[in-house]
Amino acid sequence: MRVVIVTGMSGAGKSSALKMLEDAGYFCVDNLPVPLLSKFTTLVFHENSEYDRIALGVDIRSGQALSELEPLLVQLKEQNRRVEVLYLDASDDVLVKRYKETRRSHPLAGMDRVETGIKEERKRTDFLKKSADYILDTSQLLTRELKVQIDKIFVENEKFRNFMITVLSFGFKYGIPADADLVFDVRFLSNPYYVPELKHKTGNEREVQEYVMQTETAHEFLNKLEDMLKFLIPNYINEGKNRLVVAIGCTGGKHRSVTLANAITGRLDVLDYGIKVEHRDIGKDAANVILGRGKEGTV
Repeated sequence: MRVVIVTGMSGAGKSSALKMLEDAGYFCVDNLPVPLLSKFTTLVFHENSEYDRIALGVDIRSGQALSELEPLLVQLKEQNRRVEVLYLDASDDVLVKRYKETRRSHPLAGMDRVETGIKEERKRTDFLKKSADYILDTSQLLTRELKVQIDKIFVENEKFRNFMITVLSFGFKYGIPADADLVFDVRFLSNPYYVPELKHKTGNEREVQEYVMQTETAHEFLNKLEDMLKFLIPNYINEGKNRLVVAIGCTGGKHRSVTLANAITGRLDVLDYGIKVEHRDIGKDAANVILGRGKEGTV
């Protein structure tokens, strides 16, 4: 028997997660009143229950009764009845943007601003986030990426890592990523742009990687970056952070930043955290050349 409570912030993707679980064979019930949860769990944990995988959507729509869920979870744990909590979260600015796009009102905002409702919801659901078995931050997740995470946890039963690191390469001439937590400038490294046979390649290719990493300076920077991140990450986790975006930039986001982003991702991948690498601007130079907007000689 596997029972999952799907909860979290309004607008973070709870409905989508429930649909994905239903498609995966879970019996799903959304917005079940909290006072009925105790009786419901008693029924589903009965040895003759025909359901072996159940997902329950519980959130701020339960009103003041939501607080009753905390002692219920403690009670179920004392009875050795395993109930997992999946908490869907997103940054405040992303939630506000989603509400504006859908033109919906926040359930706690009333006639006030959406930001006010979000702030109040965070207070009321804080106990759920602290007791959650899984926290998924959907701020930067596409629907298909959310499905991958849901399937890994609840279908394939893979080990889940609550802290997610995104290593993001970018080009300074296209702007610093707005969601970056840490930004590192690697424009001091050897630039393959000025080597004719490397100019049109990327940091995903071995020849470019070898050129960028040919100096002791490059290796020393990589070592120091690894050491600093290994120090910072546990401290971020202690402060309640569940995602970190590490942005590494060069001029165009094609050679040096891509090389270093791949390298640091490889070193951090052995740690007990989730990690992925993204290259935001890797193809933009080529697109600009096709459109006649290439900027030759940019440092």
